[in-house]
Amino acid sequence: MQTEKDKYLFGVVKVGDKGQIVIPKEAREVFGIKSGDSLIVLGDATKGLALVKTQIFDSAVEEVFK
Repeated sequence: MQTEKDKYLFGVVKVGDKGQIVIPKEAREVFGIKSGDSLIVLGDATKGLALVKTQIFDSAVEEVFK
């Protein structure tokens, strides 16, 4: 469900016994996440967790080494 421009509410996920979650299909489609993709897990003690595709950081790293 899109709440505002570029803002979404994808629902609730449960954490399994091994700490795994399932990313909702709509979220995977919106963000182009496919099987085998790598994600970085970022965390802030007050704001929570964020999942970011590693490809976002690839271009930043390339810029540093130019």
